Amino acid sequence: MRPFFFTWLTFCLCLPLAAEATNRYQPLPAHATGRTASTGDSSAKPAQSNAPAQPVLAAKTQEAKNSSAVLGRAVNTLGVRYRWGGTSPEKGFDCSGLVRYAFNDIDDVDLSRTSNEMAREDGEKISRSQLKPGDLLFFNIRSRRVNHVAIYLGNDRFIHAPRGGKTVTIDTLNKPYWKSHYAMAKRVLPSSEPQLRVTTR
Repeated sequence: MRPFFFTWLTFCLCLPLAAEATNRYQPLPAHATGRTASTGDSSAKPAQSNAPAQPVLAAKTQEAKNSSAVLGRAVNTLGVRYRWGGTSPEKGFDCSGLVRYAFNDIDDVDLSRTSNEMAREDGEKISRSQLKPGDLLFFNIRSRRVNHVAIYLGNDRFIHAPRGGKTVTIDTLNKPYWKSHYAMAKRVLPSSEPQLRVTTR
């Protein structure tokens, strides 16, 4: 049995080599020139291009830069005192003032002034499972209406200007207090995801 097995294995291994040798040394037809087809030959298959992937890659890179810029600008305000109506590190921040300050350098984003207006008018509503760094979190505190906004940092953490007597700080959605007051999330940064256009006939 073993001699037969080795004979069969040798045959299987040598068969591709024999086929390759046959293809390599097969004589050319009489009309063949032996040259590869030029680029002008209509029968030649066009080379595949990666061009469509380049705009998507560039968009994703820009999206990451925008997100990094927003988070960096926000984190640099840690410790700045809360001030109602405040919009600068020198004078202090309220919650929406901090958010507008963090997004100030993003050309394609023009946010409303208050947290309630941001929740109603700005960006695209997303689920909590879709959260990315740079998204906005909205809360309703002592009210049914949205009256507080924060910037999502990732890993359930967010940065915000909490209330009078406090400073800009980092908090977590895992705390029962913030879980109970969480209202919604929105994405205001330009997205690299392709948008589906629905047309009616």
